[in-house]
Amino acid sequence: MPKHTGKKVPIHGGSKIFKPSRRKVLKYAGAAAGTALVAPFAPYVQRARAETVEINMLSWYGLAEPDMVEAFEAEHNVKFKPKYYAGGDNMLAALAQSPPGTFDIIHTDAEYARILIERGDLVDELNPADYPFDDMLHDDFTRFPGHWKDGRLYSVITRFGHLGVAYNTEHVSLDEAMSYDVYWNPKLAGKVGHFDWHLPNLGQVSLLNGNSDPGPFDISADAWSGVRDKTLSLKPQVKGFFDYGGTFASLKNGEILACVGIGDWVTGVLEKDGAPVGSVVPREGGIQWTESYSIVSTSTKKDIVRQYIRYALSPEGQVRSANMKAYPGFTVTKSGMKALQDRTPVEAERTGQVEGAPNNPITLINEGRIHYRDIPKQQSLEEWNEFWSEYKNA
Repeated sequence: MPKHTGKKVPIHGGSKIFKPSRRKVLKYAGAAAGTALVAPFAPYVQRARAETVEINMLSWYGLAEPDMVEAFEAEHNVKFKPKYYAGGDNMLAALAQSPPGTFDIIHTDAEYARILIERGDLVDELNPADYPFDDMLHDDFTRFPGHWKDGRLYSVITRFGHLGVAYNTEHVSLDEAMSYDVYWNPKLAGKVGHFDWHLPNLGQVSLLNGNSDPGPFDISADAWSGVRDKTLSLKPQVKGFFDYGGTFASLKNGEILACVGIGDWVTGVLEKDGAPVGSVVPREGGIQWTESYSIVSTSTKKDIVRQYIRYALSPEGQVRSANMKAYPGFTVTKSGMKALQDRTPVEAERTGQVEGAPNNPITLINEGRIHYRDIPKQQSLEEWNEFWSEYKNA
């Protein structure tokens, strides 16, 4: 995505509008199949008390755990039943491998929400008036790329975070971490890890190669060749490619001293647990992951799901999201950030979600240092995925 300019960001970047058919959704899924997968509203409560309603959620790990949903479950007599994935390609695989009607709500990344929406019949159109867009921290969040189509809303932003250099603070200095070049530092030979998902990893290498305008995911054939060559040159430094759990474990036990493709969503959990790790947005810029909820068109529980999305955007829901045990995220609303500062000020300070902090996430966006993660614009998603497989086997 282009740097923030203060103007509305178009829903479809680049010159090509991405319109996958069901066949394409299944194709993406096939490519990923081998990879590991404030007060709530009362009207529904009276009807639901007789029997607990089960809500089936497809999401990243942690979004349906008690620290996120227990208060809503108790108030509304519902129970979330999750199917977890890691990485957008794996979300598509899980969706393709499940019969219609399996899920009620999908939690996904913005770039993959676009794929769901372009399909046309997977997720419902939403009423913008149901959600607090007037309370959003940034104008871009009111009409986030990939969440809207033809002026209609289909997915609602709920949390986000920034990816940069993740490193062991006992072996890598802050100055060294201020460039993605640190991954090639000889002292990290055999100690660099990859979070096993092509988009964030290749996006960071793309930024290192200077592809900041229009953005790291909108690059020419020559620039794409350069990204491939630069990525391949890192292989001698690499210890391994890690899934969700492996990324946490390898950083915690010192198996790796730096990790490509992640940020505070991993190191924040470990840092709060006492591990000597941290993350920083380097000079070349950072990449933003942006998560949202969509309501599945075949769900029979749309009213209560809609209420839960509103709850997730309430101050209470935003504080829970920012402190989520599985992985933290930034608040997206003004009232949510204020509640975070009031209720968990230490976490607000740690993550820069206070006025005047140099790493304040909104400040970083406004300074043009953040690029919204996206699917490739001038290459196909399959092409990036195929190169990632080649790189892993090189």
